[in-house]
Order: sequence, then C-alpha cells, then structure tokens
Amino acid sequence: MAKDGIHPKYFECTVTCNCGNTFVTGSTKKEIHVETCSKCHPFYTGQQRTASAKGRIERFNKKYGVGGNQ
Repeated sequence: MAKDGIHPKYFECTVTCNCGNTFVTGSTKKEIHVETCSKCHPFYTGQQRTASAKGRIERFNKKYGVGGNQ
C-alpha cells in the first residue's frame, strides 16, 4: 500500500501547442504549453528539409574523398 501524503497530485492536463492544437493527458500540472507537437513537427508531417542534408553529405564526401566521384 502506498503512503499517504508523499505523492504529488495527478491532474487531467490540457497540453496546448503554439500551432493551436490541444490534447489531454495526465500530469502533475494542470496546463502545459509547448512549441511543437506531432501535428506541426516537420518529422511527423513529412515536411523535413532533406535538400540541406544532401548538400552536407556531398560536401563531406568531396572533402574526404568518399563515394564514387573520385
């Protein structure tokens, strides 16, 4: 049996994102404000910028002589 009076209160918490999305979860806080959520994060929305990554990879390969373009 758990001891009384040593655990924090657990609330039904409303999480609000900067994009306007809200959802309910459990927390020791009643409200939480976040900058990104699964509705607006580029990883989850499929809007990642892979073009910049390709440029970095090509620069690395060129600098260190890696890959088929030697």
